[in-house]
Amino acid sequence: MISFPFRRPAQDRSIDALYGMIVAQARSPEFYRGYGVADTVTGRFEMLVLHLALLMRRLRAGQPGVGEVGQRLFDRFCRDMDDNFREMGIGDLGVPKEMRKVAEAYYGRSKVYDAALDRADMPALLEAVGRNVFGASEPPAGARALAAYMRDAAGRLAGADASDLLAGRSPFPDPAAAREPEGMPAP
Repeated sequence: MISFPFRRPAQDRSIDALYGMIVAQARSPEFYRGYGVADTVTGRFEMLVLHLALLMRRLRAGQPGVGEVGQRLFDRFCRDMDDNFREMGIGDLGVPKEMRKVAEAYYGRSKVYDAALDRADMPALLEAVGRNVFGASEPPAGARALAAYMRDAAGRLAGADASDLLAGRSPFPDPAAAREPEGMPAP
């Protein structure tokens, strides 16, 4: 069989499509203008981690054909973070330390978000979003909208077809249309 040196395997294209989908969603201007997420490196990182955690939650759900994709997607995220650190001028000796921080941040946030979503514990999700994304001990109004968005996104991802996900077709909701869940405490 003849192999073309610049042709990429279909699974790599799927990973790029998935990663592109979460990056595009995380960069939605509505999060920064309407929700009040800081339009900074940290704010954008938090939104990327939030969307990655939501998608990885879906991939772990076990629908045939998508479970093994999660590790490749996380590897793609790590390569992107590594590239970004280098572009920001962090040297070869500093990148591994920064990557450990990235991994710890991702796993910690993912665990807290998953636990709150699994229990449908909106106050816990609100507190986690307020602390992680907004850096606030008391969640601001934007944290309420973001927690509602996360609940909606998790539901849409859970119902998404694997082939649509692998093709990069986004089931993420429009951030401008997120509604506050009933029973969520007022800010």
